[in-house]
Formats: sequence, C-alpha cells, structure tokens
Amino acid sequence: QVQLVESGGGLVQAGGSLRLSCAASGSSFHISAMGWYRQAPGKERELIARISSSDTTNYADYAASVKGRFTISRNNAENILYLQMNNVKPEDTAVYYCNAELRPSIEEYLEAWGQGTLVTVSS
Repeated sequence: QVQLVESGGGLVQAGGSLRLSCAASGSSFHISAMGWYRQAPGKERELIARISSSDTTNYADYAASVKGRFTISRNNAENILYLQMNNVKPEDTAVYYCNAELRPSIEEYLEAWGQGTLVTVSS
C-alpha cells in the first residue's frame, strides 16, 4: 500500500503561480506512474497531468486546458510529485488530487489517491 498526501493549495490571484506537492509513503517503489486530477463542484474529476517512466526516462502528458501553463515533475529519490501552476485562471479553481498507479506484480494493478488540496483562483 502507498499513502499520498497533497499540500500547497490555497488562494491565488489570476495570473499568479502556485506549486502543489504530493508526498508518497509506503510501498512507493511499486509506483509506475503518477498524476494530478482536479474536481470542481458539480463536475466530474478530470485528469490534468500524468508522468510515467520507462527505465530512466520520464514521460509527461497534459490536458489541453493546462498545457503550456502547468508542469508536472517527480523527485524519485524522495518520492514527491509536484505540479507547478503558472498563469492560473479562475477556471482552474478545484480540489486537486494526487494519483499513483501501482504494479505490485505483473498480475496486479492498483491505484492510490490523496485526500485533495483546494486551489481557489480569484479574478
């Protein structure tokens, strides 16, 4: 099992920047990919950024709505996932969740979720 704890959310003005962090603990060596999701009130949770690896190479993918503004990164040594949010917009307001994809074995696939951190963008 792995535990994920998000931090860094808060109130920020439109056009400003914010960095979210996600600390992973437990059996984090089984993590094959991590991502950031967000959910606004009354809307479904959506994937906004994901980072996976193949050997020593990391691959990052972004939703069109955040591409060019947000950057996902991972500190593998300390098992911390980051989301650098630049030029934020009011529509970025949501609860942001950290996600981890786990492969304890080739036959088993699991997912872990953090409790979320609220980001509010004022105009």
